[in-house]
Amino acid sequence: MEHTTRIEPAGPGDAGEILTLTRAAYVSEAQLYGDPFIPPLVESVEQVRKSIDTGIVFTARDGARIVGAVRARMAGSTCLVGRLVVAPDAQRRGIATALLAHLHGQCPDAEAFDLFTGHLSEGNLRLYRRLGYRETHRERMDDHLTLVHLRRARPGDGAGR
Repeated sequence: MEHTTRIEPAGPGDAGEILTLTRAAYVSEAQLYGDPFIPPLVESVEQVRKSIDTGIVFTARDGARIVGAVRARMAGSTCLVGRLVVAPDAQRRGIATALLAHLHGQCPDAEAFDLFTGHLSEGNLRLYRRLGYRETHRERMDDHLTLVHLRRARPGDGAGR
């Protein structure tokens, strides 16, 4: 990761830029699955703003530009991770790894971190496995999409559910 990239909490004013970044990052996923209407591509700026207001959202910034973001929320003692995105021109620089590591460090009360990705998203699956996430189950959504659910237990926690 370049030395200019810093991770910080998102503010309400970041919603529009996070939405634009999310759409840019998910175009390749939509193409991979042949579905231009995947949820990240049809969400509104109000939905992004609500996730910032009610959840946990961190951005990765290169100067003033947001080049990555991760959203999460707590559900009991589990941190539900969603919408980890990196700008297409900033990928493969360690930004997604840094965002997840930051999230893990900022949620000390979480006993586990849960997330999901599509079964064809090999890069995502490699990243999550490298960071200690293990597959818990698969959920067939339709003919072209099966979601792979993964969990990362807090180190020392025997919860390999």
